[in-house]
Amino acid sequence: MHKVIRSGELEPSSGGTITFEGEPHGSGVSFFLVNNQPGAGPDLHRHPYSETWIVRSGSARFTADGEEIEAGPGDIVVVGPETPHMFKNIGDDRLAIVCIHASPRMIQEDLTAG
Repeated sequence: MHKVIRSGELEPSSGGTITFEGEPHGSGVSFFLVNNQPGAGPDLHRHPYSETWIVRSGSARFTADGEEIEAGPGDIVVVGPETPHMFKNIGDDRLAIVCIHASPRMIQEDLTAG
């Protein structure tokens, strides 16, 4: 089996992020292709599986299990299952980052009181 999802088939959100959930496509992983504006990024949350980020361009500040980590182009950051985490674009330009979820569908628990 194989499947090709062509550029443009997955519509970006208003913030510029493309979401891929693997399950409908026969894949065991899901991911976000993030293209965030300065200051943007998800609030504190966790997943029952690991998450891996690859920073393609820009600068991000990750908070993982209460520790802050800065990452730039080419850096890879990994958190384990159930680890509270978030990231924000701390640069002056857009942040391009790949957020890989080790799951065929995304499961997220938001931890920020609303």
